[in-house]
This record gives sequence, structure tokens and C-alpha cells, in this order.
Amino acid sequence: MSELQEVQITEDNALFQDPLKAAELAAKLMCVQEQKHSIETPYGMVTVTIHGSPKPKRPAIVTFHDVGMDHKMCFETLFKNEDMYEIVKNFVVCHIDAPGQEEGAAVYPVGYQYPSLDQLAETIPCVLQYLNFPSIIGIGVGAGAYVFARYTLAHPNTVEGLVLVNIDPNAKGWMDWAAHKLSGLTSSIPEMILSHLFSAEELSSNSDSVRQYKTAILSSPIVSNNQLYWNSYNSRRDLNLERGGDVTLKCPVMLVVGDQAPHEDAVVECNSKLDPTQTSFLKMADSGGQPQITQPGKLAEAFKYFVQGMGYMASSCMTRLSRSRTASLSSEGNRSRSLVPSPRAASRGEDQQERSRR
Repeated sequence: MSELQEVQITEDNALFQDPLKAAELAAKLMCVQEQKHSIETPYGMVTVTIHGSPKPKRPAIVTFHDVGMDHKMCFETLFKNEDMYEIVKNFVVCHIDAPGQEEGAAVYPVGYQYPSLDQLAETIPCVLQYLNFPSIIGIGVGAGAYVFARYTLAHPNTVEGLVLVNIDPNAKGWMDWAAHKLSGLTSSIPEMILSHLFSAEELSSNSDSVRQYKTAILSSPIVSNNQLYWNSYNSRRDLNLERGGDVTLKCPVMLVVGDQAPHEDAVVECNSKLDPTQTSFLKMADSGGQPQITQPGKLAEAFKYFVQGMGYMASSCMTRLSRSRTASLSSEGNRSRSLVPSPRAASRGEDQQERSRR
């Protein structure tokens, strides 16, 4: 754990007249208080990184990353964006690295039996028990989104909300399997992972951001570990979600995908299988395959609305989206219904405000 630094703040400090600066300071203090834990699970050692401390009567925000990445590559841009400062001030944040995917991980021996995505979902109860988190808001990308969906189906009472980016709820069909095999004959594992993360247009345009991730993935010292996670993702089972059926996500869900992203059709299909009164679908313009990296400010603002709809941060002020809601973010499905606090959520927020006044 990093050494804590003492910070003197007096009542007449200018920070108290500038909420954004105050929130920024809080976020920096949380970075100072970063903690890392290695947690033993039935399916391997899981590394978690904690920012901040648990808040009474508030869920923890827990993340799970996509293939070819660790939590820093997947989420650092989003959580260090200024529009996330107010959120990280109000919630403890926990980043989970899948076994063998964390920075500095040892390379697994040849023949190592890597856990399936279903088994990775069952590492989450071990993490929550170890950290004593009674409930969470999950944020997952790609394979991590699938892991959170699978976990929530098995443990619905511990999940208050989900943000699922680029989720594909379906198992690979025979055509997908054949295409994957053919691709493996002509492309390396890092190249296939890159085509999973980014659109063909992004890879050809080779922007600074994409170039940075290309370099990191192509030169990864644990590419064989990355391949194991990649293989588990491609062997996933169908979630069998059914709108109005027994197998469904019962908590509030925000589905996110970039316009023209590789997983756009899969996310659209997932949206059609979920309860429209509990689900919001955000198709983000100009964000490509990784909206949490290319459009972190817009996603942070959407996440604020989502959290407010759950009854938290009722007094939070909107910035970016309130100024240019229609220009910066396009959405489909039932966005307006799900992003506006429900009567129950509004009541919870009013109760929280009343308790704070007392």
C-alpha cells in the first residue's frame, strides 16, 4: 500500500468554493490510498486494486476488463477523466484483474487449464467476501461484461446495477467458429485480439490511441496468458437471456457500444432480450470499439445519470451532457425512461438527503 500523505484543508480554502476542484482533490487522495490484494480463489489467484474506502449504505463499483488488457489499460482513461472525479469521491472502486492478466504476471506453463468465463464469474464472490462488499455496481467490457452478466444471473441479490460495454451474450455459432479457425491460420493471437477490441477503420487509421494499444498488445510479455483468456472468451456459453422469462438481468442495466463497433449487433441483440423498463442502451457516436477509452467524458456523464437513477448522488450536477445531450451522445431503446430516476429511486434519494440534513 502506498504511503499516505497528509493534506491540510481549511474551511476558507478555495476548494470549497469550487466543487470540481474539491472532487479532483478527493480523486487524487484516493489514488494515494491505492491498495492491492492477491486473493486466492478456486480458479486461480485474482489481483484486485482498490481506490478509496467503502462508503456506508453505498455499493462498491467493481470493474472487470476485456481480453488483451489489464485493468489499467481498460479503465484508467475513464476513471482518471475529470468527469469521473465526483463519482470516485462517492464510491469505493475495485478493479479485478483476471488470473494471469495483471501487470507483472508470471507466464503460465504449457498445458495450464485456464478457467472458463463461467468460472471467472465465480471468482467474484471470493473477492466480495474478502473485501466485505455486500453489494456492487459492476462495470465490464467485452469478456468482462459477459463475466458480470453471468455472475449477476447466479447472484442477483448482490448486484445493484450493471454497465456492460460491448457485451456479446451469445455462444459462438458454427459459422463464427469456422471463421475464427480460418483467422487463426493467417493472423497472430495479438492481431485477432486487436480486431476484437477495435474496428477495422480504427486499425487502418492507426490513431495515437490505437497505436498505443497495438504496441502494448503486440509486445506483451504474457501473450500466452492473453491467449488463454482469449480462448475462454471464444468458448463462452450462451447466456440464454429471455425478455420476460426466468433467465434475465433483474437489476438496472446500461448497455454501451460505439457506433460501427465490432460488437454493435451483439449489443443490439442483448438489448432486445432484457427488460425495457430496467435497461438503457447507449450507442455512442465517434467512439469506435472502446468508448471508455475514446469518449471517457461522455461515458462518465451517462454513468452519473445511471447512478442517479438508482437513487445515489441526487445532488450531483450534470455538466457535459446537460449542455449538449443530443449532440454528444445518441441512444436507442428506453434511455429516457431508464436514465430518469424512478419514483422508488427518487424516494431513496430524498430519504438520503433528509438523513444528511439531520
